[in-house]
Amino acid sequence: MKRIHTSLIIFNILTCILFAKGKTNNIIFITFDGLRWEEVFYGADSILIHSDDYTKNQKQMLKEYWHSSDQIRREQLMPFFWNTIINQGQLYGNIRSGSIASLENPYRFSYPGYSEMLVGYVDLSRNSNNKENNPNITVLEYIHNQPGYKNKVAAFCSWDVFNFIINEERSGIYVSAGMESYDRGRNNPKIGLLNEIMLQIPVPWRSVRYDAITHNFAKTYLEEMRPKLLYIAYDETDEYAHEGKYDKYLNAANQLDQYVSDLWNWVQSNYYYKNKTTILITTDHGRGNKDIDSWRNHGSSVNGAEHVWMAVIGPDTPPKGEMANHEKIYSSQIASTIASFLGIEYQNERTVAPMIKTMFYD
Repeated sequence: MKRIHTSLIIFNILTCILFAKGKTNNIIFITFDGLRWEEVFYGADSILIHSDDYTKNQKQMLKEYWHSSDQIRREQLMPFFWNTIINQGQLYGNIRSGSIASLENPYRFSYPGYSEMLVGYVDLSRNSNNKENNPNITVLEYIHNQPGYKNKVAAFCSWDVFNFIINEERSGIYVSAGMESYDRGRNNPKIGLLNEIMLQIPVPWRSVRYDAITHNFAKTYLEEMRPKLLYIAYDETDEYAHEGKYDKYLNAANQLDQYVSDLWNWVQSNYYYKNKTTILITTDHGRGNKDIDSWRNHGSSVNGAEHVWMAVIGPDTPPKGEMANHEKIYSSQIASTIASFLGIEYQNERTVAPMIKTMFYD
């Protein structure tokens, strides 16, 4: 029996319309690891940015990210989100406005979160961050096997476990993750230099490369290979949060906003992608919000770690801005939503339906 949320029964009535091909020919799906909804919608946290324990060089950080106004703070932290997406797309996950986006998996950490969003349901056996091949077929693999999509799906990920989450071996999808050198496309001097720098600059995390490397690899692939479905998974926000470095966490979030802006501006200047591309952005889990220290953590016992957020911009998404007071949505709906933008039905006995039609379409 299909497990359909009661708020999405409307899906059965609208299936023939929802999977009609819209203007979207390409999808760029992006994740920011462990970036809280609190910072996305309200900017720098007043307690954390004023904490000597978590924020160094406070004078400079306050100058860059602090203001008494919530709206100005969030614009300072993520200007593309709050100047472009707010006017041309939609944002979900501000709990205070009645917009709830949530995980369904009980674990509330990375592998289960990414598996949930990419396969479209919760597999309780995905209960660790170990490098184990995902037995479930992701939406990336499913679309890769559809007519016209062979070798038009790729993933660039800062965390090296993504080779296993996506199951690169079985799926045949090109996955560049962790400290893997880029080896696609033409002999690009820029990529050659990035491959060298990636291995020469000390990285403080054993299984993660810097997001700047991931971004430039992904953008080069976009320019040269013209994928129809590109997944980019950035990671630094989660690493700095675990380390308790709120200043670097904020800087990383600000940089991620710049990466999305860079991709959108390039897409809108390229004939192949302009007005034919949807960008969907989310996170794999939330973080604690109970006390001053809990923001560093997530997991099954951490209050707030189940809350996520989503943002979408593209030719089939009405510019409704910040969403409020709607039915609860889930990370498990992302896989079928990605497929539906491309006019493809992605469902099996466990996959939940896409976000209801009125959220992403006129």
